[in-house]
Amino acid sequence: MRYGRSAAIVVTVTGMLALSACGGSGDGDDSGAASSGKPRIKLVINGGLGDKSFFDSAYAGLQRASKDLGYQLKVVELGSDRTKWEPGFEDAASADDYDILAAGTFDVTDYIGKLAPEFPDKKFWVFDAPVDYSGKNGACSNKCENVYSVTFKQNEGAYLAGFLAEKLVAAKALKGTESQKKAGVMGGVKIPLIEDFVVGFKAGFQAAGGKNSDVLVQYVGGDKPFGDPAKGKEISTAMYGQGAALVWPVAGLSGLGTFESAVSAKRYAFGVDSDQYQTLADQAQKNTVVTSILKNVGNALYKAAQEDQKDSLKYGAVSTVGLAEDAVGYVNDAHFKELVPEKIRTEVQEAADKVKSGSVTVPSAL
Repeated sequence: MRYGRSAAIVVTVTGMLALSACGGSGDGDDSGAASSGKPRIKLVINGGLGDKSFFDSAYAGLQRASKDLGYQLKVVELGSDRTKWEPGFEDAASADDYDILAAGTFDVTDYIGKLAPEFPDKKFWVFDAPVDYSGKNGACSNKCENVYSVTFKQNEGAYLAGFLAEKLVAAKALKGTESQKKAGVMGGVKIPLIEDFVVGFKAGFQAAGGKNSDVLVQYVGGDKPFGDPAKGKEISTAMYGQGAALVWPVAGLSGLGTFESAVSAKRYAFGVDSDQYQTLADQAQKNTVVTSILKNVGNALYKAAQEDQKDSLKYGAVSTVGLAEDAVGYVNDAHFKELVPEKIRTEVQEAADKVKSGSVTVPSAL
């Protein structure tokens, strides 16, 4: 059974206009899209906007492409019900209202791998996980020659998170946590991509002089691992209770529960993917954010849009980017400088430079 597009939430952004519509039961009026000559990007989200993190970063990057480069942007939000994802992608791909269909996370690669050969005249962008270009396993029968994939060295950003966490704990630098010796990482679900964050964090923590046993790790799991703030709060509260001075949520929307917990526990947190000190609305929650470890999904998609306009984007291949390409990193702003002593800031930057230069190789779970 196929679900119609009425099950999706659709947002349209045209040319220089900002957000023009959100919600509703249809795809909107695209009668002038094809005749306008503007390239059309459709961002299909297996979840929803508002995570203040991963998908919001992707959306922001494509909004920039709409504003700066003249792309026409449509967003389809499929929600958290996984049973609607595959038919939702089928409906999105079969509609003639896009030139490029963009989607992200490991959950979508099989969908795109099956759909791309059915629509050889369309282009597909997959971010944060690659399709199987070999053509094996029942997907990519055309070897996905019309698919561009970009992945990120999140382990490198995680290395800096772990390094910073240990330095802060060892120096007793965070007010109110002087007696705490541990740090926590809360993942959405135990899969290789999320484990890459955990492995990188532990490596950085140890490189800074910490013990592996002082890194607490737990996963949200369940049927909404990246969409359950209540469970995220519960896990984070337990970690603070076990002696964590700070918790780093790598769990999408579930991570919003961490910031609530940090306020209650009078502890700290790291943001992920986007600058969550800027995106969180609650000031008390904002104040718990020491820094955010960035996965610049939006920047990567904006760059893809630039290269596609110049016909230089490499389809049929995967691009992997990290610290050296400024695709991952950390927020070093006035708030960060208020909380983190200069000596530690210098040490973190030196650690980043070593990874960029290749003198330090960060282990990976991928």
